[in-house]
Amino acid sequence: MTAEPVAGPHVVHVDLAGRTALVTGGGGGIGRACALRLAAAGARVLVLDRDADAAEEVAALAGGRAVRVDLADPAAVDRLDADVDIVVNNAGLQHVAPVPDFPPERFAYIHRVMVEAPFRIVRRALPHMYARGWGRIVNISSVHGLRASPYKSAYVSAKHALEGLSKVVALEGAAHGVTANCINPAYVRTALVQDQIADQAATHGIGEAEVVEKIMLARAAIKRLIEPEEVAELLAYLCAPPAAFITGASIALDGGWTAN
Repeated sequence: MTAEPVAGPHVVHVDLAGRTALVTGGGGGIGRACALRLAAAGARVLVLDRDADAAEEVAALAGGRAVRVDLADPAAVDRLDADVDIVVNNAGLQHVAPVPDFPPERFAYIHRVMVEAPFRIVRRALPHMYARGWGRIVNISSVHGLRASPYKSAYVSAKHALEGLSKVVALEGAAHGVTANCINPAYVRTALVQDQIADQAATHGIGEAEVVEKIMLARAAIKRLIEPEEVAELLAYLCAPPAAFITGASIALDGGWTAN
């Protein structure tokens, strides 16, 4: 049986007035939810996305600023305004293929977007955070930052690398009031996942609901997709005062997947 999604109002009280947040991949899915949640807490939000229209739409809702950027372009990343108090490294993409057939250029591209770009953004944001004595870096990792699945060599290795980067930043930033953590969701209800569901249904000749329950959620105890707002609420908590002692952590939001 598939569990019903949990929907509700914001439950974390956090005042981010006077703070500036940068969210990559902010034009949709998890990034959109994170941008809107930070804005609701009072932060000024920079919504980064390669889709300019999507970024503009979210920025308008958040009362923030849209920035069109290709995170695979190091020079473009290095031109970003990094004087921010909160960094949410969320942007990502997927490619599925066995290792012998995996295109090396696609592997490198995924790592540029999901590892090198977060590194470049964080290294430039840290001096501002250090100067203010406060900063929050939240990396939207994945259950695949803690576990592997076949045919996802680029994605799994990139998420594992992001985990390591996050821990190093946590150790270096602790003396400066900066925390760095990973949120590790299983499958979230986003356009990327919906496309995967449709592809799997066509490949296996089964219904989309069956794909979700029997393929995507086979290793999870709670049989439903995660809502983007649930990830965003955990982000809000990590920015709140009670979470000041949480750093270098990888927080599984996976319905029991990693309990197996």
